Amino acid sequence: MSEKGLLIVLSGPSGVGKGTVRKAIFKDNVDFEYSISMTSREKRAGEVDGVDYFFKTKEEFENLIKQGELLEYAKYVNNYYGTPVKYVRDTIDMGKDIFLEIEVQGAEQVKNKFPEALFIFLAPPSILDLESRLKGRGTESDEVIQERIKKARKEIKMMYLYDYVVENDEVEFAVERIKCIIKSEHLKRERVELKYRRALLELEDEI
Repeated sequence: MSEKGLLIVLSGPSGVGKGTVRKAIFKDNVDFEYSISMTSREKRAGEVDGVDYFFKTKEEFENLIKQGELLEYAKYVNNYYGTPVKYVRDTIDMGKDIFLEIEVQGAEQVKNKFPEALFIFLAPPSILDLESRLKGRGTESDEVIQERIKKARKEIKMMYLYDYVVENDEVEFAVERIKCIIKSEHLKRERVELKYRRALLELEDEI
């Protein structure tokens, strides 16, 4: 029986750079599977269906919710975001780490269903820095940006739900910190002990 993989949850306020950090982690790393989220929002310029997100209509998304096909979901600025449940469970059972990049609301749901997962909160250096990043996108109105900032303040107060907090001051530094956290989690006594207990049981069966 193979060792189960880790469910790694990376989340934080909108505009903090979750996507940028996640892409940098995966750029030269093949140790993780990336679970692509579903969303009902419109595609932005350059985004590809099945690569950046699985894009669904609101009606399609709501049907999936009713069918229990999502590990978590959230409605954020009038759009749905969620994670397909079967792929996540199958990947972990095969012994492969799976990486989720999701909103804070979604992470809270995962926490209730998979408390043994590794939860990492990506934080901005400051609220002013976060506002500057959102404005720099040039994709949303000032009204929407202020709504996101208001939401971000509430989300930052929820970092107590997480195991680790990583400040995204520079992408390369944030990536290195996250990689170190994951390596440490794999060396936790609980995980290593389970591996050896299984090995001992196999030896006893052979005797």
